[in-house]
Amino acid sequence: MNKLYRNKLVIFSLVLPALFFFLSAVIAPIILSIYYGFTDYSALGSPLFIGIANYRELIHDRVFWLSLRNSLFLAMGFIFIQHPLAMITAAIIDHLEGKMEHFFRCVYFIPNVISVAVIAYLWRFIFEPNFGLLNTLIRLFGGAGDINWLGRERAIWSVLIVLVWHGFGWGMLIYYAGLKNIDPELYEAAAIDGCDGKKAFLRITLPLMKPVIQMNVTLAIISALKQMETVYLLTNGGPGNETQFMGTYLYKQAFNAYRYGYGNTISVIFIFTCLGATLVLNRLFRARD
Repeated sequence: MNKLYRNKLVIFSLVLPALFFFLSAVIAPIILSIYYGFTDYSALGSPLFIGIANYRELIHDRVFWLSLRNSLFLAMGFIFIQHPLAMITAAIIDHLEGKMEHFFRCVYFIPNVISVAVIAYLWRFIFEPNFGLLNTLIRLFGGAGDINWLGRERAIWSVLIVLVWHGFGWGMLIYYAGLKNIDPELYEAAAIDGCDGKKAFLRITLPLMKPVIQMNVTLAIISALKQMETVYLLTNGGPGNETQFMGTYLYKQAFNAYRYGYGNTISVIFIFTCLGATLVLNRLFRARD
């Protein structure tokens, strides 16, 4: 068997299917997006090469910069709100035993298995200003209960709440799996040396969870940048463009305005933004080693 795996022809035949899939499903679409980004193309007829005109327009596109700002704002919400809560919840569940541990692990993951369409329409009814759940509860406790949760001033915060809630289970489950891989004998040895729970968390749990935190933070930033379906169904980027994200703005330009070339220009910026964020995070975590 070892002799077989040393055969270069066998190695090539095993690698070729995965390489073909990677080139056709990842590299080729990126190359096509870069090409179409230099064209004026409506997805009908032939693309017209216009050079860097789309990129010049993008620099002065106020809505694009607003969508990028909203995407970065969402990424910060994931990193500083969703993930600390997810790690704390995972640590609490990890200390439970038996059926309670399995129960809460499943309960927190339920939002992730519900359809995005169901999630969006559920929260639209919750935020509804006249008969929605939030305003009804406010009225029950004596408040006015007339808040427009998806209005211009509050829409971005409402979207943040929905997306933090919807993606909470994934982050929690990844942190939970990371905690399960830590050897319990380390905590026992620390307890013998007089280390309390807080010090054990800071000196043992966090350092050993660093690779998991890095992966989760990277996924959170990429998820924030490519966020589209939930926002599209919840607010469609409104009111105005207050909840426009890079994913929804790309979709709007490519498929609503039939500016396929300009949409690909946005997708190229999206790709390089994700690559840049990944490189910065890798360097940041490497510097703390």
